[in-house]
Amino acid sequence: MGDAGDQWHGRGSRPVRIANCSGARGDPGYQMRRQATQGPIDFITGDYLAEMNLAENAEKMAVGQHDGWEPTAWDGIAETLDVLNEKRIKVIINGGALNPAGLARKTQALVAERGYDLKVAYVYGDNLVEEVKAELEKTGKLPQHLDGENDHISLMENATALVDTKGKPIVSANVYLGARGIVKGLELGADIIICGRVADASPVIGAAWWWHNWTDEDYNQLAGTLIAGHLIECSAYVCGSNFAGFDEYDLENFVDLPFGIAEVAADGTSVITKHENTKGLVNVDNVTCQFLYELQGSIYLNSDVTADTKELKIEQVGKNRVKLSNIRGYPPPPTTKLAIFYHGGYESQILFNATGYATKSKYALLQKQLRFGLQQKGLSDKFQLLDFQELGTPAPNPRSQFESTTYLRCFAQADSESTLYGLLKTFSEFGMQHYSGFHLSLDMRTALPRSYLAFYPGLKPQDELSEGVAILAVDGTVAKKAEAGHPPKYQKLAPRENYETANPVDISSLGPTTKVRLGDVVLARSGDKGANINIGLFVRKAEHYPWLQSFLTRAKMQDLMGDDWRADFFIERCEFPNLLAVHFVIYGPLGRGVSSCRLLDALGKGFADYIRDKVVDVPESIVRDMSAIKESRRANL
Repeated sequence: MGDAGDQWHGRGSRPVRIANCSGARGDPGYQMRRQATQGPIDFITGDYLAEMNLAENAEKMAVGQHDGWEPTAWDGIAETLDVLNEKRIKVIINGGALNPAGLARKTQALVAERGYDLKVAYVYGDNLVEEVKAELEKTGKLPQHLDGENDHISLMENATALVDTKGKPIVSANVYLGARGIVKGLELGADIIICGRVADASPVIGAAWWWHNWTDEDYNQLAGTLIAGHLIECSAYVCGSNFAGFDEYDLENFVDLPFGIAEVAADGTSVITKHENTKGLVNVDNVTCQFLYELQGSIYLNSDVTADTKELKIEQVGKNRVKLSNIRGYPPPPTTKLAIFYHGGYESQILFNATGYATKSKYALLQKQLRFGLQQKGLSDKFQLLDFQELGTPAPNPRSQFESTTYLRCFAQADSESTLYGLLKTFSEFGMQHYSGFHLSLDMRTALPRSYLAFYPGLKPQDELSEGVAILAVDGTVAKKAEAGHPPKYQKLAPRENYETANPVDISSLGPTTKVRLGDVVLARSGDKGANINIGLFVRKAEHYPWLQSFLTRAKMQDLMGDDWRADFFIERCEFPNLLAVHFVIYGPLGRGVSSCRLLDALGKGFADYIRDKVVDVPESIVRDMSAIKESRRANL
């Protein structure tokens, strides 16, 4: 893509400094202002969209209860506009959600009101809900599932339920756009670009692409920026949030964390950092954790580029400065992700408490009573899901009743509200036939049926998209539109890598072992990808890596999952040797995704610390090394 003019001093001759201000809809507006005022930056980007936002907003927007954009995105613009104008900082955010044009017009009105010479634009083309509805009703065929090409995967039960277009109507359908529309907007002079569902890293890619005047075939540069965007897009994660090693530092350092900054050079390498004199930390351990978050293996896909991260290097190059390099780029895949949400049915949960003695038998009796009552009412086979989950273990010889108390979570989903009301009625009928010491959590509102949304991750051919950007005039009308076009070439997706380590060592040769928690010697990060959980685990000394590679096999991960493992799950494994990391994708635990998941940890974030809590045999030499590292760190607090 060409360039419409060079308005910024130093553009292209130095790294572009991109500060992210949001990774979720709840991130407050003042985070944008902080990034604009706490130090020098060129761009502010923001990712306000999780997979759930669009669907929830669509339902409210349809009945006039929502504007379609994320309110905290508007808060950020309103609080920061004076600084943006003064410092000429450009903004690219996906906070426009379902209505990027609406948020752009609202922003343009504020720009005009204050008399600023700033151009506002919005990206269009991601919202395909009417197209998807029409195609499904016409053909009865769903778009290809995101995991459909993996022959080892069995789609979860009810995964294709939305073919029932009357009983399971579609609520939203948005494709993940790349950076092409953003770059077009910047070429046309836009200062503030409002997007809908662009991919999380696309605002960062667009900013660096335009700044360095790359072509759309500068794949190494685009791939490097893709990973930089992946690292900074998630709120404060790259600065210390969600960090497995947080307990090795002063906890005060993690209160009121800053958000990340990427300094992207012309060759696509980058330095991850934060503003000076702020809390948090940017070091190799935390950046490695964040890199391993929400991966699907060593190949990272985006609408503009495919990034091969197998040989990624992460190096400390200064205080709170970490360099990324050694990322290879290739043409993007011919398809992009299509996130479809639909009405899955109704769900409810009831929380039953038990204290101390004979807890297992208490919960077994309760289940027998409820299942008997449901059978009497003819409801046993009416549920999509009826799951009884025991949470917690009573402490031995407890010092308080709280230590002795656990709860049973009865989680249910069904096509109709009446089935769930039948469950509640069954409980009320048998409630006074309860086990010894029976009591309930106070809030019973969750026992009432509520509608829930289910997720279908599909694929959409990129050449069928009509992506573009619209530049607004002072009065909020569209002054100019430009089509983004399509990538010049594609690369067919290859099966994801799945292998054990090439040269495992005999663990017995590493000396005597001792039983410790895995987390005593390993850091990790986990997250969600539709139905799947990913987890990356790494050691901090190169001499420890052969043990980790040999110990963490697919069979060992299955064993570590314990009773959570199910026969229809599938595990993929790969390695990141420069990061001393082993990575897994476990297909299936999250069902139909976050919005309808039966698990408490629907985002998969707690999975890593569950695995790290397992007691395993570790060579004593590794345990000694890690104890010394942690003691040294604590001594410097």
